[in-house]
Amino acid sequence: MSGDSLMGRPGADGRFGEFGGRFVPEALMPACLELEKWFDDAWADPAFRAELDGLLRHYGGRPTPVTECGRLSERLGVRVLLKREDLAHTGSHKLNNVVGQALLTKRMGKGRMIAETGAGQHGVASATAAALFGLECTVFMGEVDTKRQELNVFRMELLGAEVRSVTSGSRTLKDAVNEAMREWVASVDTTHYCLGSVMGPHPFPYMVRQLQSVVGEEARAQCRDVLDGSDPDVVVACIGGGSNAAGTFAGFVDTGARLVGVEAAGGAAITNGIPGVLHGMHSRLLQDEAGQILEAESISAGLDYPGLGPEHAHLAAIGRAEYSTATDDEVLEAFRLLSHTEGIIPALESAHAVAWVARTAGTPALPPGSTVLITLSGRGDKDVAQVREIFGRGRDA
Repeated sequence: MSGDSLMGRPGADGRFGEFGGRFVPEALMPACLELEKWFDDAWADPAFRAELDGLLRHYGGRPTPVTECGRLSERLGVRVLLKREDLAHTGSHKLNNVVGQALLTKRMGKGRMIAETGAGQHGVASATAAALFGLECTVFMGEVDTKRQELNVFRMELLGAEVRSVTSGSRTLKDAVNEAMREWVASVDTTHYCLGSVMGPHPFPYMVRQLQSVVGEEARAQCRDVLDGSDPDVVVACIGGGSNAAGTFAGFVDTGARLVGVEAAGGAAITNGIPGVLHGMHSRLLQDEAGQILEAESISAGLDYPGLGPEHAHLAAIGRAEYSTATDDEVLEAFRLLSHTEGIIPALESAHAVAWVARTAGTPALPPGSTVLITLSGRGDKDVAQVREIFGRGRDA
């Protein structure tokens, strides 16, 4: 890696330490190299940055606030702050990345974006940006996820996007990525693949992290205002591919704050994975002894992925960030807890971060009186029907 920060630019080969790189078919290598050049030029262009910042402010609703959780803090014995990405337009952090990539799509002279989605939030953000900029948009979504996120499917279609249901494999996020990459190979001259997380071949992990770093930059300044110039003791975010966590961590990696990523227990690539290659990147993945990718399982469609971004694997390897897990039962309890104490219904993905704080508060992992910032990456409107069905099968809300 280059640069002074622990989250600087990756090396010339697109690697963060041993992780990252470009493992793509020969037909896609020119597209990856072209994308890297276009993004580098755009990111260095003050006019591009000013247009992006203006759109995020006046269209996306930035800056999102940091909210102090008085009742939850009293309940847990630690001071809890929330970075409210649930209040951004479309309901999650995803728009930060997508608006940047949509601007880049126009800059490259392409008229179509494709995207993958699990929970549907990236798909909704992609459809939103495509409508804003007059681009065609196709979103690939696993058949299982189209059923548990029916509302987001309708939102994407309402915004003018085509949603293609993926029926291969586990019919979840991993398979949606597979199909999106196949489509990109077939239409790369006219189509930009708007990948939704800090994963895939270089430059996607770096590009998406840069576009999401606005979350951490805002949060650091906001926390120092709230905490009289201090940083939180602990910064926590959920991890699937890991874009909301990477964006948050980028703002705090050079401070003394502990960084904690929380994976789904059934998709814990840091905890249970081993190094391997998937979707164009070398990272930690769930796989068997023969190297076959195992299926991830999670109540949240957005974390139902058998790997994570290579920069997270690197941060774990060097010990700068730590990674834990939350079970589905813990997540449902955290979903209820935040709703009851603060009147904020979190996305099931974000509830993983809340679950870790609830479980560890008052223990050596999170001592009494600690200050913790949780990135609330999205709101739970999309999950209410799913949770209602689960509670209706015998769980008391």
